[in-house]
Amino acid sequence: MTFFLRFSKLIRFCLFAGLIFVSLACLAGMFLVFYVAKDLPKLPSPLSRIIETPQTRVFDSNGQVLITLGERNPIPLNMVSRDFINAIIATEDHRFFDHHGVNKLRILKGLYVTLFQSGNVQGASTITQQLAKNLFFSFEKTYTRKFKELLVALQIEASNTKQEILHAYINQIHFGAGAQGVEKAARVFFGKSAFDLSLPEAALLAGLPKSPTNYNPYRHYDRALARRDIVLKRMVQTGLISDLEARQAMSAIPELYHEESDSRTGSYFVDALINELISTYGEDVVYHGGLKVFATMDKRLQSYASQSIKKGLERLDTMMGIKAENRVHPQGALVAIDTGSGAVKAMVGGKNYYKSEFNRAVKARRQPGSGFKPFVYYAAFKQLGWHPATIMTDKPVIIPVKGAADWKPKNFTKTFSGDMILKKALINSVNTIAAQLVEKIGPDAVIRIAKACGIQSPLKNVYSIALGTSTITPFEMASAYTVFATLGIRHEPFFFRRVEDALGRVIFEHIVQEKRVLEPSIAYQVVDMMKSVIDRGSGRSVRQLGFNRVAAGKTGTTDNYNDAWFTGFTPNLCTSVWIGFDRKKRLTDINKNGITGGKGAAPIWAEFMINALKSDPERDFSIPDDIRFETVDIITGCTPKEENSIAEFLTVPLKQEQFLCVKEEK
Repeated sequence: MTFFLRFSKLIRFCLFAGLIFVSLACLAGMFLVFYVAKDLPKLPSPLSRIIETPQTRVFDSNGQVLITLGERNPIPLNMVSRDFINAIIATEDHRFFDHHGVNKLRILKGLYVTLFQSGNVQGASTITQQLAKNLFFSFEKTYTRKFKELLVALQIEASNTKQEILHAYINQIHFGAGAQGVEKAARVFFGKSAFDLSLPEAALLAGLPKSPTNYNPYRHYDRALARRDIVLKRMVQTGLISDLEARQAMSAIPELYHEESDSRTGSYFVDALINELISTYGEDVVYHGGLKVFATMDKRLQSYASQSIKKGLERLDTMMGIKAENRVHPQGALVAIDTGSGAVKAMVGGKNYYKSEFNRAVKARRQPGSGFKPFVYYAAFKQLGWHPATIMTDKPVIIPVKGAADWKPKNFTKTFSGDMILKKALINSVNTIAAQLVEKIGPDAVIRIAKACGIQSPLKNVYSIALGTSTITPFEMASAYTVFATLGIRHEPFFFRRVEDALGRVIFEHIVQEKRVLEPSIAYQVVDMMKSVIDRGSGRSVRQLGFNRVAAGKTGTTDNYNDAWFTGFTPNLCTSVWIGFDRKKRLTDINKNGITGGKGAAPIWAEFMINALKSDPERDFSIPDDIRFETVDIITGCTPKEENSIAEFLTVPLKQEQFLCVKEEK
């Protein structure tokens, strides 16, 4: 009897405790709802007004609008292809007409995957929740935001019909290529109205919102088709089309609309900037957030860059005997960076954006050839204590390579000139001397300097790095050379200075930060040598073309003539130019002679820099306090003797503690 009495008391206690717990949970839930609800926005009436959210605008460095993102052409549901409506519902929310804003089964599945499948995060948003997310909140993945999103979704469902919700949703989806809303997307990708979309076209569009960048059919057509097939399979699974209709649609290859009037940005710079914004804030914020973005681009310099690349590549076609009707033409890239801040002032990634959106300035990794030698010379000066008047011998070189054949670097001239000072070796771009320098200091020493200057691409730890055999991008080249222009100060390159939200609040501001990565005196010695490259060496063609300002630079040409470069800088602007075929192929003129960086890339650089700097005051590079100048014989490295009138002399910068007539030990 006592046992049953105690057991009944325990049961009553548990019931009362459970009731109290449930009551407290309900009160806490109500408090949470009321607490969160006070910050919820007031829904517009009618719901279609949410399409009027502010657009993101991008401004250039002078405050002029570069591009507006999120432009929409809203249309009623009855003007949209039924195939598209079925495709988007099957893909995004197949129970859309059955739930009241929240799909409980999807939430449970999402929780299970997120909690129990390590590394996976499963979303559970309905179309209504996506509408709420895109229009009202920050896009941080927090539980508070998800809860607010759910409450707004319930509000939307309670006060609007399914047709009104679907109408608002399909008119604000971002499809990529600047297309916001289904009508804009249909016009951009297929040159037709949303009403006229076929099933294959509708399914392709319905697959884009998952990742407009990765599935952009202008850039990744195969990916877009694969995603389209997934959409068609979902339509079969949900009973919206038959298996036969799906197979027929999968066999169709929709033709994209390629007129220049479409909504692609038309700019390699803007594409790079948008990619940077998306990597920071996500596509939803960039295209739905009503941001104001203040870019670093100078429209005047950008125009000069585009003209220079276009004219330079047309001149190259003539030089090579390539006719306009030929399918394959050489391409080019140009990047210009402000040396004092790292601001990217201009960027061109190809001859014609609408024929090829591939941005060679930031994505094409190519061998820089002799353009890599400044890093070699700096590393040698730093590690060995040498200087521009140190003597080395241009001679046949055989460098043993462990586990491989001996390396036998050759000069472009196929000849050897004997003893010379290092300044003369860089002016003439002597390969054998650069190879001997790397043999003495090791490839890793060169790699450390290049990485410190901003080269991020993988660099092979091999002796041939002396001749630029590892691949890098024009963007990296321009950024790294700015460190020489500033005598060792590194500024991280950037595309935008400030970002404001829709209410004008600053959510990002770039603070220019300096980092010293090179010794100023040694950097100046390399810069002085690079000045002579332009004045009397492999880059002298820029002088012949009329560029007369103080500047330093270096040509680059690969052994097989696949790549030609010129990268140079004044104290305030650094520009890198690359030319070559996308699929590696020799650059040769009509006489089958190889085209070097001095002949192919330097003229583009010169034309751009003449225009870009014509309104800027001229100035020289600053000279460190511990630098002195000496005139030396290029063969002996010593002060010239009066009776030796036939010798060639060069003026070299030396640190105060450095001595002349220093020859490398045999």
